[in-house]
Amino acid sequence: MARHVVLGKGPVGSALTDLFVEQGHDVVVVSRSGAPEGRAAVPGVRHVAADASDASSLARLAVGAASLVDAANPPYHRWPQLWPVLHGAAMDVAERTGAVLVTVGNLYGYGAGSGVMTEATPLRSTEAKGAVRAQMWREALARHEAGRLRATEVRASDYLGPGALGTAHAGAMLMEPLLAGRTLRPVGDPDQPHSWTYLADLVAALAAVAQDERAWGSAWVAPTDAPLSYRDLAGRLATEAGVPVPNISPVPAWMLRTMGVAVPAVREVARVRYQFTEPFVVDSSATERTLGLSPTPWDAIVRETVTWWQGRVSA
Repeated sequence: MARHVVLGKGPVGSALTDLFVEQGHDVVVVSRSGAPEGRAAVPGVRHVAADASDASSLARLAVGAASLVDAANPPYHRWPQLWPVLHGAAMDVAERTGAVLVTVGNLYGYGAGSGVMTEATPLRSTEAKGAVRAQMWREALARHEAGRLRATEVRASDYLGPGALGTAHAGAMLMEPLLAGRTLRPVGDPDQPHSWTYLADLVAALAAVAQDERAWGSAWVAPTDAPLSYRDLAGRLATEAGVPVPNISPVPAWMLRTMGVAVPAVREVARVRYQFTEPFVVDSSATERTLGLSPTPWDAIVRETVTWWQGRVSA
């Protein structure tokens, strides 16, 4: 049994907390608001309200912790302003306490035209959100190589599955209209091959790298099954749910730009539209081979995702 500190209680932070508890660990969950309202206390989990950019407060919470998992997610349109501060605090805490710094990463740092993305693919994004994510890893790796801390990162594509709420492209924005028989409105080309990471596979990788010395000093691509186009994914989900395959009408680029004038988050989506207008595919074989992890098969992903969403909609 060990103690782990998880920054953030969104879909990733919450799912990882549950997994750590299943593994017999204690977890301190740090968020601005503290414990979720209306939820019963879970043995082994302590919720603390704190500012994740305050290294001194975090350090007190992380003393004796085996890992510090940065699963925070600042407002999408403010990544370039907020991530350097939040990640800087997390690195400082890892230095002070000796906790392994585990960062929940994504594919933004690679940039457009990267081909099939692996851990070895250069981080060369020139878009602001991608550039800040790439710099976060460079700084953590530099401190690791200097012996100042131990760091690792797990990079996932768009995630889906039970618990994938919020703004996930394959979360509520897909499942709610699909189950209601409404038209789906994705961003970009629904027929481009796209990698989707099952949320449970992402958190399994995060828990593994937090506890496996072989993972430290490297970034890892979360175990991810073969790519599917948005259209193919929607079709499989509809068939499993027993509903008609929905119509798909992508949001035009001009509409995203127009909406982005008033809605900052939409403006930022438009700037990374390449993720859905060209193949966006990962190869997680290095993670699978080295860490002994395997992606959940698509049949199980589809079945478990539909079952969870049907239960949520019914409730």
